Amino acid sequence: MAIQNDRPAIFIAIPKNLNGQLPTNLSPMLNGIEEEQIPVELITLDFDTAVQRAYQASVASRLSVGISFDDQHIIVHYKNLPADQPLFQVAIDNPTNIRKIGANAARLVKGVPFKS
Repeated sequence: MAIQNDRPAIFIAIPKNLNGQLPTNLSPMLNGIEEEQIPVELITLDFDTAVQRAYQASVASRLSVGISFDDQHIIVHYKNLPADQPLFQVAIDNPTNIRKIGANAARLVKGVPFKS
């Protein structure tokens, strides 16, 4: 996996079939990360599951946090956790929760309490 940019950022792993594009219904997640003033970068990873993509993104990120998704869930992973045990797995059910998962991923980087 070759990551072009070495700047510290949360990596959001996009499945290869989406051609590097984040689905529009997940854009509130970017807003949540931005609210916490943490850089974010979209990367394409070719792994079978969202959990695998999120874990590999966390390993590649200098901030140790990776995010991925499938049709039903957003996954947040931290590189020090076991590969098959993500920190968060949240249903993609409404924009408020999607924004909060982004904010909480950024708060993990900052070391401050999560939003409920």
